[in-house]
Amino acid sequence: MSAPSPFIELSRDQWRALASSAPLPLTQADVEKLRGLGDPIDLPEVDVVYRPLTALLETYITSTRARGQATAEFLGVDERPTPFIIAVAGSVAVGKSTTARLIAHLLRRFPATPRVDLVTTDGFLLPNAVLEERGLTTRKGFPESYDRHALLDFVAAVKSGAPRVKAPVYSHTVYDIVPERRITVERPDVLVLEGLNVLQPAPRGHQPLGGSTLAVSDFIDFSIYVDADPEHIRSWYLDRFLTLKRTAFRDPRSYFRRYASLPDDVALTVAGGIWESVNLANLKENIEPTRERATLVLHKDADHHMSRVRLRKA
Repeated sequence: MSAPSPFIELSRDQWRALASSAPLPLTQADVEKLRGLGDPIDLPEVDVVYRPLTALLETYITSTRARGQATAEFLGVDERPTPFIIAVAGSVAVGKSTTARLIAHLLRRFPATPRVDLVTTDGFLLPNAVLEERGLTTRKGFPESYDRHALLDFVAAVKSGAPRVKAPVYSHTVYDIVPERRITVERPDVLVLEGLNVLQPAPRGHQPLGGSTLAVSDFIDFSIYVDADPEHIRSWYLDRFLTLKRTAFRDPRSYFRRYASLPDDVALTVAGGIWESVNLANLKENIEPTRERATLVLHKDADHHMSRVRLRKA
C-alpha cells in the first residue's frame, strides 16, 4: 500500500485523455515561434500537455474569481478582481520558458482571460557590477543574486491591483540588466511569472513589507514546476550551449563571444564545468527543494516529452 500523498499523479495517457474536452487554438507555426532554444516541442506535444493544462488553469481562475466575488458580497464591498498569478519554476535548460510562453499564449485565446502578461524574474537579477562588488559573480541565478525586495514589491503590487507596475529588463545577449528599460504591467487578467526561484520561501530574517516575513510565492495563485532528471537537463544544457556557440555567441555584443571560436570539444568541457559548479549546484541547493511547493509538477523524459503530471489535491 502506497503512502498518502498531497498530490494526484497522472500518467501521460491519463493526462492526454483530458485533452478532448479542451480547445487547441495553436498551429505548428505558433509552436515554432514560442518554443525555446533546444526545446523540440511540437504541436502533438502541445496538444497532449497544454490543452488540458490551460483548461485546468481556466477552472482555477474562474473559481478564484467566484470566491473573490462571494467574499466581496459578504463584506459589502465593491472590489475589482485582481490579476491571477501563475508561477513557472524549474532548472536552467529544462524548458520552463517555453512552458510559460505557451501558457500565456493559450490563455489569451480564452474569452475570460484575453489580457495575459509574461514577466521573467531575470529582470530582477542584480546588475553585474553589484554582483562583482558583493562577490556573487559565480552565484548568478542563486537566490542571493536577485533584488528580492524589488521582485517582492513588484509581485505584491500586481496582486494588490495596482493600475500600473513596472519591471526591469534583462538581456541574455549582454548578460546584464538593461538600464532605463522597463516592462509595464497594467492590471492583466493573468500574470505568468517565470523564473528559477519563484517558489522560494522567505529567507530567515527577511522582512520587507510592514515587518511581515513574505515571499513571492505567497502571492502566487497557481504554480508549475517543470521537472526532469538532472542528467537529462545536463544533456539539454550542453546541446543548447553548442547551438548558442554557433549563433548568439557570435553577436559582437554577446557577453559569451569568447566561446564562439572554441572547438566543440573544448566548449563542451567549459559548459560541463559551468553546469556542475553553477547550474547543478543551484538546482540541488535551491530550485529542486521547492518542487513539492508547486501546485502542479510537469515531469519530462529524456526526449523533452511529458511523462507524468502531479497535481496537488484541492
